[in-house]
Amino acid sequence: MKTVALAIAVLVVPVAAEAAPKHHRPHVSQAARGSYAAQPQIACTQVGCLPVPRGCYPRGGRTFSGAPSGFDVMVCPGGTMYGHL
Repeated sequence: MKTVALAIAVLVVPVAAEAAPKHHRPHVSQAARGSYAAQPQIACTQVGCLPVPRGCYPRGGRTFSGAPSGFDVMVCPGGTMYGHL
């Protein structure tokens, strides 16, 4: 009798697990996703952490000897800002 009850319990548990509701993230429309403002890039230079101007990008800075300085440099079309490459 115990064996039959155990066999039924083993068969019922996976069926009950399949019946459990699946949790999904709420749907966010494409229009709602596009309405958020883009986060500006931040470059942590020798003078502090600053937003990177449009058209520029942050890059790892170097000392005059060529070793990494640990600070970022903003590279722009007109030249670099706040450090050496």
